Amino acid sequence: MTELESALRDRLRYYRDLGIHSFYRRCEPDVGSAVEPVINSESEPDIPRKAATVSQEFAASSIVVPPEGRAAALESIRLEIGECDRCPLATQGRHTIVFADGDPNARLMFVGEGPGADEDAQGLPFVGRAGQLLNNMIAAMGLKRGEVYIANVVKCRPPGNRTPEPVEANTCMQFLWRQIDVVKPEVIVALGATAATYLMGGKAPLASLRGRTHSLRGSKLIVTYHPAYLLRDPRQKAEAWKDLQIAMKELGLKAPPKS
Repeated sequence: MTELESALRDRLRYYRDLGIHSFYRRCEPDVGSAVEPVINSESEPDIPRKAATVSQEFAASSIVVPPEGRAAALESIRLEIGECDRCPLATQGRHTIVFADGDPNARLMFVGEGPGADEDAQGLPFVGRAGQLLNNMIAAMGLKRGEVYIANVVKCRPPGNRTPEPVEANTCMQFLWRQIDVVKPEVIVALGATAATYLMGGKAPLASLRGRTHSLRGSKLIVTYHPAYLLRDPRQKAEAWKDLQIAMKELGLKAPPKS
C-alpha cells in the first residue's frame, strides 16, 4: 500500500467513525446532462438556454461535516483526486492540480472558471493579475483572502486558458460539489458565466443572473463578472461592486471606511 493510499484509508476510517459513509462515494459525470460550454466567458446570448437537468448524483449532501473536521474532509477530497487523469486536461500540458485556497469554515466562497498559467505554476487559484484584482475585491468587502474559500470549476489549466469543454467541467464538478458541501458557505459568488453555467446547470445571459440571489445547495448564490473580464473592461467594475454588495448584505458585512 502506498503512502497516499494509507493516508486516504485513515481519513476514510475517521469519517466512518463519525458515522459518515456515503460522502466519499465517487460520482461519475452524467454525460446525459452535460452542460454545453460557454464560448465567450462574458458573452450574453440573445435567447436564454434551458437549464440542463442536474444529475441526482450531484444533489446536495445531507451530511454536515463539523467545523473542526472540514479541513481534514477537504484534504481527503484532494487525496482522492490524486494526480488526476479523469479527463483530457491531464495530458494537455497541465503542470499542477489547483485544488483550492482559503478557510475551510468560510462563510463566503468564490468559484471561478479554471487555473491560468500563474495558478498552474503555483498550485493556487487566483494568484495572477486576475487574482490580485480578486484580492482587492475581497478587501473592499472588509475581508481578507484567508477568510474566504476560493475554488474553480476545473482544477487543471485548459490549454491557452480556453473555456473548459463539457467533458472536462462535468468530470471535475463532482469534486467542487463536495467542496461546497463540506465548507457549507452562506454565500457563493460565481465569477463569470462559466462558473454560473456549471453551478446553475445551464446557460443564461449573465445580465439575467446578476443583481439578485439564487439558491444553491443550502447557500445563496450571487453571479458577477470574472476578474479577468474586469481587467479587460474596467468600466464594469462598478457593476461588479453592486453584486458584491448583495453578498455583503447577505453576510451582514459593511465596507471598511476609505483611508
